[in-house]
Amino acid sequence: MLERELAKGLVAHGWPEQTWTLSRIGTLIGRRFHKSYTVQRVAALFKRQGWSCRMPARQAVERDENVMASWVKETWPQVEGPWRRSTPGPSSRTKPDSR
Repeated sequence: MLERELAKGLVAHGWPEQTWTLSRIGTLIGRRFHKSYTVQRVAALFKRQGWSCRMPARQAVERDENVMASWVKETWPQVEGPWRRSTPGPSSRTKPDSR
């Protein structure tokens, strides 16, 4: 029954995109069968049935390499944060006063 529901497509179930994710499948299971499945449990269920996770065969038409490169160069360093502390930390993580 789940395979039939998946074959109807995402639009039939209220999602605008055409990519099934484990999270969306878990939500569909909850809506249709009134069962609560975690993402890990959905993945295990599909693996048992012989399914596998697949990446799209082609890149999205909307993909813009220049915008992505700009984001990585300008925005990502701010999101990632500094690699090292600005001040030395304690020598022991369990006993901060052990210096």
